[in-house]
Amino acid sequence: MNFYIVIPAHNEEAYLKKTLQSLVEQTFLPKKVVIVNDASRDGTQKIIDQFSEKYAFIEGVFYNSQKHHEPGSKVINAFYKGFETLDNKFDIICKFDADLIFPKNYLEKIAGIFQNDISAGMAGGFCYIEKNNEWVLENLTNKDHIRGALKAYRKECFEQIKGLKNTMGWDTVDELLAQYHGWKIKTDNMLHVKHLKPTGKVYSKASKYKQGEAFYKMRYGFWLTCIASAKLASKKNSLQFFIDSMKGYQKAKKAKLEFIVSEKEGEFIRKLRWDNIRMKIGIR
Repeated sequence: MNFYIVIPAHNEEAYLKKTLQSLVEQTFLPKKVVIVNDASRDGTQKIIDQFSEKYAFIEGVFYNSQKHHEPGSKVINAFYKGFETLDNKFDIICKFDADLIFPKNYLEKIAGIFQNDISAGMAGGFCYIEKNNEWVLENLTNKDHIRGALKAYRKECFEQIKGLKNTMGWDTVDELLAQYHGWKIKTDNMLHVKHLKPTGKVYSKASKYKQGEAFYKMRYGFWLTCIASAKLASKKNSLQFFIDSMKGYQKAKKAKLEFIVSEKEGEFIRKLRWDNIRMKIGIR
């Protein structure tokens, strides 16, 4: 299988070398890796140059985006700057972060998932963060969810969901739309990927309403937004997160922001979410 990987990188001098080194040491090598230097002001470009000179399948692209970190849109816009440079000969397209260390068999195992199940549309392992000198699961979401840091898509699935949305919530709606089109989301809990920079570390205060806005754009409705916001707030141990998320939802509703899914897709998403909730609390 031909794996193409796009890595958006903004000021990742401290991490990028480790990420790329873990990729060039894979037991199953990717055909192409594109690192998008998203207006970095540190030594990110130097690291890209070092690896692209040494490895023919690695190349860099410079992208001069806006300076502030906008969850969702900034990273996806950078992703597409890299994606646009690729040909169409891939079987699997990956969007990886620039602060990960992959186990040596990561791509081999992911390829196996896709090869062994033709209905697998997306696949991934799990992010682990360092706490008290131990690597522990970065438990922000369910274990049936693939973190935005390490997404891998079968080409047909990627095309059917019309790629990635440049908005907060892109790494949730992609899985929902994949399921809408009949694809399975597959995870391997034995694949532990070291996540060197905590999620959300560089988000600005101006982004605090974005999660609720994302729920609105995905047509969750009020009560699903309440439940989803409360769940995330619990994981983050932050009542303020819940308040901000609900405010974001109400602000988006009042502004009548554009939805990122159709009415039919929204209906499917709500049913899927409610079915999952009922299953978890034992109601069939």
